[in-house]
Amino acid sequence: MPKVRHSLSRYSQEAVVLLGRLIREARLERRMTLDALAQRAGVSRSLVQRVEAGDGGCAIGSVFELAAIVGVPLFSPDPMVTRLAAASVEKSLQLLPRSARPRTRAVNDDF
Repeated sequence: MPKVRHSLSRYSQEAVVLLGRLIREARLERRMTLDALAQRAGVSRSLVQRVEAGDGGCAIGSVFELAAIVGVPLFSPDPMVTRLAAASVEKSLQLLPRSARPRTRAVNDDF
């Protein structure tokens, strides 16, 4: 079954391309082959190629794993900062409703 491709906004597409280029740059600086990175991440060689080419249809977990392996910082180089940010967001989420519902407008049918 073919994958469904969703169109990305220009901003999102540029971000995906940038992340792919950063991963490629870091991989080449470490003199790591496509095969070596793919094997270490547990993904196929073609997936690594697609990520580096800026394909927005790749699984985000795989992209993050590739970035982490070659040392591309995703949020902060300090893991403690990332953990603290995640904890802060978790506290904020506890104050919000579990799901979002559209607001219903009262129908004004007085003529």
